[in-house]
Amino acid sequence: MLQLILGGARSGKSRLAEQTAKETGLSVIYIATAQALDAEMQQRIAHHQQQRPADWQVLEEPIFLADRLLQCDQANQLILVDCLTLWLTNLLLAEDPTLQQQQMQKLFEVLPQLQSQITLVSNETGLGVVPMGEISRRFVDEAGRLHQTLGQLANKVMFCVAGFPMILKDEK
Repeated sequence: MLQLILGGARSGKSRLAEQTAKETGLSVIYIATAQALDAEMQQRIAHHQQQRPADWQVLEEPIFLADRLLQCDQANQLILVDCLTLWLTNLLLAEDPTLQQQQMQKLFEVLPQLQSQITLVSNETGLGVVPMGEISRRFVDEAGRLHQTLGQLANKVMFCVAGFPMILKDEK
């Protein structure tokens, strides 16, 4: 089971992902992709940490997500990845210009092989105006491509607005 939860900033997508993970009754591994590079991001991370159950295993993986998923994969558990757009940002800003495409392709190949239930959380960035800067436009384009491919792979896709999920795809 692969689930993709999309939404805008502060849409409730992380809360929705965490609630659905709790409801499964499975053990949960939470993979965080954020890097605490400034005080504001440190505060955001601390806020998310306070919201999570203490018994969840938390792993940090800003770059090599597919490898980390393979390392911790096993049946009868749920892996929650939050957030793919932060992961994409890390890849886009990496010194190696080929890293982003390599890691995205690896993720697409690994996801169908996993035994764990997977929930992916990501920011939908394609609903606003086209950004002015080159890196911002590239980010929006790459996030859109990432979401389209993951949407095809996923069994369930939800879009979260004001804390409410809209089901876009549900193949049970």
